[in-house]
Amino acid sequence: MTLKSLSLVLAATAVAALTLPVLAQDKSGVNVGAAAEGAAPGAASTMGLAQELYALGVAQGDAVTVLAAAKLAASVEVKSAEAAALDPAKVTFGEGVDQTTFRKKAAPGAPAAPAPMMNDGSPRAVSKATFFNAANEDEGAADAPVTADAMFAKAKELAADDEALLGLIDDAMAETGRGRIGGAVEWLSRLPSGQTDVWEIPYYGNSYAEVAIVGDGDANLDVAVTDENGNVICYDVSWSDKLYCDWTPAWDGYFYVTVQNMGGSRNSYYLMTN
Repeated sequence: MTLKSLSLVLAATAVAALTLPVLAQDKSGVNVGAAAEGAAPGAASTMGLAQELYALGVAQGDAVTVLAAAKLAASVEVKSAEAAALDPAKVTFGEGVDQTTFRKKAAPGAPAAPAPMMNDGSPRAVSKATFFNAANEDEGAADAPVTADAMFAKAKELAADDEALLGLIDDAMAETGRGRIGGAVEWLSRLPSGQTDVWEIPYYGNSYAEVAIVGDGDANLDVAVTDENGNVICYDVSWSDKLYCDWTPAWDGYFYVTVQNMGGSRNSYYLMTN
């Protein structure tokens, strides 16, 4: 299990905790078990790292760092998907809770339980609901996180007239698609300033789980991952729009990713899972 920024205990007191559905089975406590055998960070982790490395390379004006980010991003095979609509009635924030106070209050209530999970090999259904009113109509500078192609283009721009480096970039682009890491799925959300997304994601017990939030850099995103009992798995309120979290569920269960746009403009981010 990866915890970012705060310990589980501290996060539990500060996180914008949702009162979440409880499965029909008698499952209590934190839905985190022993690490799955042979589990290792996969495509979601790699893509998150690529975005972080790209931002660093651009900030430093370093073509080599941007090239490294592009190669990482190009090494990941990601499938895009559309989220189903999560019934807003399942999520209650408590009386008087708005985006400003959301981070400081626990939310009482008893939402309806989700449908039972069926481990029949069919794709897991991911659903999302958005809450609160947009603070403004600023759409930000970016429309989505940076793609591998855009990273390669930026690396060439920064390389300028360096023929040796341009040759390395061309070689790396020619290798794109070979030996890709598969298994990741991404959902795009364009989240206005002042609004909050809540994602419901099922994971099977004793199977390695990954979640990554990869923002476009336009606004700060605060992110929490909780289980169906409201226990905090990962939490981040740093000045960032990226988070990576991995763990092994102890049983089949639903997990909830809460993404709050705390910045002044829209952030178009990817939710990525394995």
